[in-house]
Amino acid sequence: MQLALLARLLSVGRAVLAALRERLGALCWSLAPMSLPLPLSLSLPLPGRRDSAPRPQGEQEQDDELPTPTSVNYHFTRQCNYKCGFCFHTAKTSFVLPLEEAKRGLAMLKEAGMEKINFSGGEPFLQDRGEFVGKLVQFCKQELELPSVSIVSNGSLIRKQWFEKYGEYLDILAISCDSFDEDVNVLIGRRQGKKNHVENLHKLRQWCREYAVAFKINSVINRFNVEEDMNEQIKALNPVRWKVFQCLLIEGENSGEDALREAEKFVISDEDFDRFLDRHKGVSCLVPESNQKMRDSYLILDEYMRFLNCRNGRKEPSKSILDVGVEAAIKFSGFDEKMFLRRGGKYVWSKADMKLDW
Repeated sequence: MQLALLARLLSVGRAVLAALRERLGALCWSLAPMSLPLPLSLSLPLPGRRDSAPRPQGEQEQDDELPTPTSVNYHFTRQCNYKCGFCFHTAKTSFVLPLEEAKRGLAMLKEAGMEKINFSGGEPFLQDRGEFVGKLVQFCKQELELPSVSIVSNGSLIRKQWFEKYGEYLDILAISCDSFDEDVNVLIGRRQGKKNHVENLHKLRQWCREYAVAFKINSVINRFNVEEDMNEQIKALNPVRWKVFQCLLIEGENSGEDALREAEKFVISDEDFDRFLDRHKGVSCLVPESNQKMRDSYLILDEYMRFLNCRNGRKEPSKSILDVGVEAAIKFSGFDEKMFLRRGGKYVWSKADMKLDW
């Protein structure tokens, strides 16, 4: 009788502790500001019980084998000097990790299998006039010895002196250009002041040749440029890759009540996108990416080094890799590694292997 009573009391005690633990976990998450890195949940270990503390919205563990972070897109800033109407990573915070913390996270990713890092934003060259991204580029190539280091930029703030200092460490520079008609660029919001975006694109192309950096172009196809014929201009610029994206809606970023952009007027149909691709099928460097391919096949880190899960049409963050490690965070990334490989996400991405005529 005494043993039975003791067992019953122990069972009740464990149930009470479990309830308190779950309430405490829920309270921690509810108090955590969405614009700050999410804290590690406080926990009381219970014998024979898995962690059941509530997770943030969208953080549902994947049962499949964990993906390898072979290629990572690190949006270390959300700030930008352009106001592109369809932008789906908008300036909701001004936070940027301290340089040493960013380096620590990048080293963790390298240890977990990262081969390629792509620095993006926002506009990467806004932070410390390009010195911040330059130091990260140098660290990743020189210290981590990554096969590929790349940047996506609007190009408006890049100076020749940056290439002189950091060009040797950069494999690929991707410049966003959606139109070769300046009036269209103005309509889109890809312009600041009187600087001509297309003229600047050609200047950056020449600097990439001089400093042996592979040149790439990214274009978002939308309602304002879908009828444009870019064959002649793209062939003249001769990028190693021309990434052509279908305009994508992300709730909370460029769509919905809490969004900073209203991108609905930019959206095109799948048929419109296919017609644009067909018009440019003769461009050998064309790499098309539909909405379906984009949503699940990119491994994205935000400014807090949280993986962003876009499977539900909005960006739902994991915990920061700096807090829980890469393996724990990547479980909730929504990353489809098979789709990543099917869309050609892994290619010859080291400039040492490209055999380019600079």
